[in-house]
Amino acid sequence: MRLSVPEDKKLLFELTMPTRWGDMDAFNHINNVSYFRFMECIRMDWLHSLGLNDKSATARVIILNAFCNFYHQLLYPGDLRLKLFASEPARKTFESWTTIERIDQPGKIYASGGATMVWVNLTTERAEDLPAWILELVS
Repeated sequence: MRLSVPEDKKLLFELTMPTRWGDMDAFNHINNVSYFRFMECIRMDWLHSLGLNDKSATARVIILNAFCNFYHQLLYPGDLRLKLFASEPARKTFESWTTIERIDQPGKIYASGGATMVWVNLTTERAEDLPAWILELVS
């Protein structure tokens, strides 16, 4: 499966972060699992910036699925620029997309991935309509 970041998307958030020595594997390149962690970091930082980290919340955004395409090897050390985008908002879901590049090589995408995000009532464990303010952010 290979999915690509769509042309029609909205930039939501940017994050700069270093690679860490512990992100490497036995082959001295950044392990594939780390890419998913990088994407998780930008999603969570974005949600945190929206105030959606309240542990007493009764509803929040969660992911239904996630994927990553690996284009070039990332090596340690280096600083990364991650960009989070949204597209295809629907009644209960929207698509989120992340690109990963090195600061010292702007525009060269090392990996990209995505996740389908859904608004869930934590009490009923069922999807609900996206709040209007989230729908406006991702549209």
